Amino acid sequence: MSGPIHVLNGPNLNRLGKREPDIYGHTTLAEIEVMCREAAGDTAMVFRQTNWEGQLVDWIHEATDGDAAGIVINPAGLTFNSIPVLDALKMFDRPIIELHITNIHRRDALYHRSLVSTVATAVIAGLGARGYATAMRAMRELTG
Repeated sequence: MSGPIHVLNGPNLNRLGKREPDIYGHTTLAEIEVMCREAAGDTAMVFRQTNWEGQLVDWIHEATDGDAAGIVINPAGLTFNSIPVLDALKMFDRPIIELHITNIHRRDALYHRSLVSTVATAVIAGLGARGYATAMRAMRELTG
């Protein structure tokens, strides 16, 4: 593995712990970052969140042009409709893990078709906040 694992989070994930806790749980994004860092061990990690599609695309470009070993991405609402995020991920030639806190396939039909899944190496959905640590361990194996 040559570089850090980039953990990229999309819109509204900064509201975790407050936003619909009956669906998304009570764990905050700051707590998730700690979980990721613990699971990463001595592996370098970049952890980011944005509410802006263009910012997420820029970060994917940065990972693509840099030495990122892999991307763990929870694109949130952009999962289902963002061609720009999809196109940016297509340029990344290393492992990509798509992550969702909920099982998107058990939700309303509008959540069933992920554009990101078409380019993801793996998908983790429905494990709640602990899915992030699972994704980090899996990414370490994929890139180690």
